[in-house]
Amino acid sequence: MEKYQQTRYVKRTQKDYSMSFKLQIVQEIEQGHLTATEATKKYGVQCRKTVVEWLKKFGNFDWENKTPFTMSKSPEQKIMELEAKVKLLEKQKSLLERQAFVADKKAIIFDMMIDIAEEEYKIDIRKNSPPEQSTILKTKNSKQ
Repeated sequence: MEKYQQTRYVKRTQKDYSMSFKLQIVQEIEQGHLTATEATKKYGVQCRKTVVEWLKKFGNFDWENKTPFTMSKSPEQKIMELEAKVKLLEKQKSLLERQAFVADKKAIIFDMMIDIAEEEYKIDIRKNSPPEQSTILKTKNSKQ
């Protein structure tokens, strides 16, 4: 019983919130780990409106235009981001090329297996004839 009472959170007063505490909560909400209501309950903030005010003050969302706000990036930062994207795309490209190579090899092996099975069992596995026309086309052709 004593352990339970020690682990319960205590409601705080406005003066108790440090800047790092506020920024941590804003960051968790913006990353999608918590909602404002969940943050209020988890951290013992007095009310949800307090957390929303922190989001307006310190968050990366432009509340007037309802769009995410990002600080302008320096050319070096943009170059670094683009280089990271290029590396990621190169990795994805090489992975897809390997998958295509394996798929081609599998298709060749399956064709060989079908050829062997046709020779071994002397039956046609592949369909060599064109597909039958639909009954609608047959009736149209017979009427003409």
